[in-house]
Amino acid sequence: MATSMVRSMVRSMATKKITITLPEEQLDLVRDLVAHGQAASISSFVQQAVDASLHDSNAWALELARGLEETGGPLTAAEIAWADEILGIGSSNSTARS
Repeated sequence: MATSMVRSMVRSMATKKITITLPEEQLDLVRDLVAHGQAASISSFVQQAVDASLHDSNAWALELARGLEETGGPLTAAEIAWADEILGIGSSNSTARS
């Protein structure tokens, strides 16, 4: 089998079909991109968008970790409590923190 065919088969075996919900206006814009050849398909556009978002999220986490390391390491319990108080996030808030 040709290498590109094997890669294609591996990639397709490693994917999972899902259903997503988008505002109609966004879907129309993505369809226009596909129609004008600016995206291969709706699925590939969504894959690229998810990839970019994950990359941004990972880059932000790395930057945060680097900043914390440069300024003394992870936040202490006292620093977290102070920030929670300033932000209005506290034990009286019903939102659970993870």
